[in-house]
Order: sequence, then C-alpha cells, then structure tokens
Amino acid sequence: MRTLFEQERHKCVMFSDMSSGEMVQANQFVVVHGDEGLLLDPGGHKVYTQLLAEMPGVVPAGNIRHIFLSHQDPDIVAALNGWLLMTDATAYMPAIWARFVTHFGIDQHFVTKVRQIDDTGGKIVMDGYELLVIPAHYLHSAGNFHLYDPQSKILFTGDLGASLGVDYEVVDDFDSHIQYMETFHKRFIPTGKAIAHWLDTLNKLELDIDIIAPQHGAIFPDRDSAAKLLQWLGGLECGLDLL
Repeated sequence: MRTLFEQERHKCVMFSDMSSGEMVQANQFVVVHGDEGLLLDPGGHKVYTQLLAEMPGVVPAGNIRHIFLSHQDPDIVAALNGWLLMTDATAYMPAIWARFVTHFGIDQHFVTKVRQIDDTGGKIVMDGYELLVIPAHYLHSAGNFHLYDPQSKILFTGDLGASLGVDYEVVDDFDSHIQYMETFHKRFIPTGKAIAHWLDTLNKLELDIDIIAPQHGAIFPDRDSAAKLLQWLGGLECGLDLL
C-alpha cells in the first residue's frame, strides 16, 4: 500500500501488489474524503478478498460509498458483485457497457446501485466534494473514462500510461520506462487519433496535474514525469496507424 496524497480530510492510496499467478498486474486506488471512500477499478475475484481485508487500514469498508469503473474489462469489474453486496456503494460505469457487465452477476443491484455514465462524462460527488469524470473513449475501450481528483491533482488514467513487467511502483527514469509501455500501447490503443482527441480534452479543461496514475504498472509521481508521458503519448503511432 502506498499513500499518494494526504491532507486534512482527503487521502489517495494505491494498492499495487495483490495480483498473483498468471494475472496481469493491476493497481487499485482508493480516494477518501471526509467519511466517504471511493474505490477505483476494484479488480477481479482473486483481488477481492485481500483488498477487502486491507481496506480498514485506509477507510472502513462500510464507508466505501462510490465505485468507479473506467471500462468493462474483467480486471476492473469482475469483483463488483462482492463490493455491492458488502457495501452501500453506488457504482458508476460507462453506459454502453452496463448491460454487458451484468454478466458478472449484478442483476439484483442493477437498478438501485449502478449509475450509467453518459458519453460526455460528468462528476462524482462524495461527501460534498466533486471529482471529474473525463471522457477517454477508445483508450482502449470504446466506452472509457478517466477520473480527476482536483485536491490531490491526480489523474487516474486506467489503461493509458500502463506498463507491464516492471518491478517498481514509481517512474524515476522516463526514457528507460518507455520499453515497458510501448508494446502495450501500440497493440491495445486503436489509433493515435483517439489520443489526440483526449489530449485536446485535457487542454480545454486546463487540469492541474501533479500525478498520473494508470491501472497497471508504475505511476508518474510528479509534474515532470506526467508531462513527459503526455508528450510521449501525443507522438505515438498505434493500432490502425501501424497497419
């Protein structure tokens, strides 16, 4: 567990070591504001028990009132049913994937506990505090969102900026880190046009970004490394660009 930000009643924490066996490594993030917690991309069944056990070290599990699902992949949503059973949380997910995610067994909670995010994004309000839901479609999912926390200035980017095969949690040397991102992005991101549209969205929002936190691999812990990631992504050819 690594604390990314803590100030007064606001905290952001990363869990990065709960994947095992043949699973792709994945990060789980928790944002706490006041008495409420928000869990981002909670993961699969193998992660669920361990994360639930460690959650009281950050916030009582019963205080998880919000669950954010950036897209539909099993490493993000497979354990959703367990969290909805164990908490009074509301889950937020892209509208186009809502009916598909019910295959993970959340039918009984669908109407009362799941909120579908419109393509334009929006806000999640926790204990009176607003987090920004930013459209990131086709990065890599057709319906995909990122989450921005204004107080910590962390941008949670799901699979964008993901790295595979690293044995560290924080990027210290960006240039040497590229090798762990390149293959994934070229294969999974369908086109550089989607990245360009997302970068344009960020510019229009004029976000103040101190940290970029992907769902896989190391995070970009400061303004310099975050800026380098954005610059690298802006020049990347991927997916259809390479066919």
